[in-house]
Order: sequence, then C-alpha cells, then structure tokens
Amino acid sequence: MGIIFYEEKNFQGRSYECMSDCSDMTSYLNRCHSCRVESGCFMVYDRTNFMGNQYFMRRGEYADHMSMMGMRDCIKSCRMIPMHRGQFRMKIYERENFGGQSHELMDDCDNIMERYRMSDCLSCNVMDGQWLMYEQPHFRGRMMYLRPGEYRSFREMGMSGTRFMSMKRIMDSC
Repeated sequence: MGIIFYEEKNFQGRSYECMSDCSDMTSYLNRCHSCRVESGCFMVYDRTNFMGNQYFMRRGEYADHMSMMGMRDCIKSCRMIPMHRGQFRMKIYERENFGGQSHELMDDCDNIMERYRMSDCLSCNVMDGQWLMYEQPHFRGRMMYLRPGEYRSFREMGMSGTRFMSMKRIMDSC
C-alpha cells in the first residue's frame, strides 16, 4: 500500500511517499497539490492529526486534487484504510450517546430518512468493517471515515453542524 504526495500540480516538485498513517505531513512537504495512490485506499485531511475536511482516495492519479475535490487547503495528514474482508455491521443512532431511534446496517444506505424515517444520525457504533459517512443523501457532501469503535458524538469529533444522511461500506476493491 502506498501514496506519493507532490508539492506541485502534475506530480512536480518535492515528493513524499507514505505507506501508513501520517499525522503531520508539513515536516516532509511545504504544501501538497497532487498525489498518486499506487495501491490501497487512503483518507486525506486538510488539517494535521486527521482533523478537518476528509477526502477518500483510491488507486489512481490526482494531478490537481485541490480543484478536483474542491479542497480549500493543502493535505496535511493522511490515514491508510486497511482492507476488510468479511461482514460489515454498524448501528446508527438518532441522538448523541447512542440515544433515540437506532438501526443496524450491514450494507450501504443511500438515505436514512427514506429507509428508516430518521432525520438525524448523531452517534454510531461500528462493529465490523470500514465505513464512509456522508452529510447528504446519495453519498454526497462532506464525509467522515469510521473504523470499528464507538462514536458517541460526531459534534465532539469536530463535525459540528454536520448531519450524516448516508453511509457506504469501504469494500476491498480499492
């Protein structure tokens, strides 16, 4: 698994190859305007320590990812997404701290309002697999990467004002 970041567009300038999580790329590159995912899948973040806006990147070339993805800032950190084989399971909750209505998912859900009559998803428990949560139905808008664990409050994770309305499994086809 690997991703190569470049300071300039079109894979120019200094580069930095990353094979795992990197919480602060600013010590390797002054900025990042293009990248090449050689293998695997990665989440990239526009702030250090895996904070800020998140973007999902699969194998391929991103000659000018700043404008392609609408990023306002350079990539400052990245996280490798381990491939998961097996079942996917996540329980979503209407309120923070696992309160309110809840539903268990084992596959993608393109609209929680239509499927479950839930107007909010403010916490969840990921039991199996890697997931992407989206703020709008049909896998659009800001996203957040979730790996197995308990997520009691998306607001406390820095996602204030964001409601997640759709979720997708990260399959092993990256």
